[in-house]
Amino acid sequence: MKLHWKILLGLSFGVLFGILMTFFSWGNHFVADFIKPFGTIFINLLKLMAVPIILASLVNGIANLSDLNELKSLGIRTILLFVVTTVFAVSVGVLLVNTIQPGNTISPELKESLIDIYADETSSKQEVASQQVDRGPLQFLVDIFPENIFDATTDNRRMLQVIFFAIMFGIGIIFIPEKKARPMREFFSSFNDIGMKLIDFIMIVAPYGVFALMATIVTEAPSLEFFGALGLYALTTVLGLIILIGTDTLWVTLFGKKSPWFFLRGIAPAQLVAFSTSSSAATLPITIKQAKNKLKVQDHIRSFVLPIGATVNMDGTCLYQGVSAIFIAQVFGIDLSLSAQLGIILTSTLASIGTAPVPSAGFITLVIVLAQAGIPEAGLALVIALDRPLNMCRTVKNITGDAAVSLVVENSLKKSKFKS
Repeated sequence: MKLHWKILLGLSFGVLFGILMTFFSWGNHFVADFIKPFGTIFINLLKLMAVPIILASLVNGIANLSDLNELKSLGIRTILLFVVTTVFAVSVGVLLVNTIQPGNTISPELKESLIDIYADETSSKQEVASQQVDRGPLQFLVDIFPENIFDATTDNRRMLQVIFFAIMFGIGIIFIPEKKARPMREFFSSFNDIGMKLIDFIMIVAPYGVFALMATIVTEAPSLEFFGALGLYALTTVLGLIILIGTDTLWVTLFGKKSPWFFLRGIAPAQLVAFSTSSSAATLPITIKQAKNKLKVQDHIRSFVLPIGATVNMDGTCLYQGVSAIFIAQVFGIDLSLSAQLGIILTSTLASIGTAPVPSAGFITLVIVLAQAGIPEAGLALVIALDRPLNMCRTVKNITGDAAVSLVVENSLKKSKFKS
């Protein structure tokens, strides 16, 4: 059986098992004590490989470039595509939420109930967001430059620092004599191959890890009453994510010269892992593996595009922020002007750059978006109940967009080489 079918079965059985456990008084405790730990172990194994894979693949990819001009072409195309897709994503979200207007379906009673229930949780998110705002407008640039690379490798939230070091180290290998560079190239090439082999081992237990994660998510979910009441908001967000994934597939077909079936079948295992883990960082080793083995993206391209994309290309998160901000405004009866909504698009785009690729990081940046637009931050309680399931969906979009950009960039570079 293909890997993606095994993972899909694990996901489905996990949901069914979680639902079954909710019918027993002891079910939630059983899942928390004896099932959840295996899901946590699976995520930890993936996170364990994230930094080594990034370091090895990125250094290996850049060190094998012919010169810095090739790196320049690769970097410009990658960043430009990330910016374009991010702006497009949040624009789609703003358009959908203005068209469907899900905020008009929420009753005042439900609004007050949600604000009361999630008051403590939203205040903690606001506190974290305020700390980020207080750091200054250029702090994100400072955060890219590590003062100690060994310290940076201990925290997946500092992935940009690892990426920066890997790029600089790879450039250094290019500039030293070939005789001295060869041992380092061979070392990182072997390091990369070992990392990929370890990912193969981890993926053997992926269906069981996904089973444990989904069973835990179901048993820890809030009341179904809230899901029903917020259903139109959730559907608006999911519809936007589906449109974006469809757009990614179209981009791959038109500009990557690959068939939609080839792309979706190749990225499917990574999508399913992304859905169950809600983390681009945890999914990154799988995304790189699928890009190598199934999508056949060249080493230096996938090792450059995918790690950077996992950190700065948060299309699904941007769409979610746009939809959520305007949804909250609708619930509170705030009529946002065109300039205010353009501000939401700009702030969502900027806030997504450097967002930590971990669960609920997008919810933290949503606080910043609301503050910029003058929308009451108490409205966070309206969307926090659905944050985790929507986070699962938007993570799928994020890693799909990264893979799509890698294929488009690869084909663009091939064309430029042919013309030259």
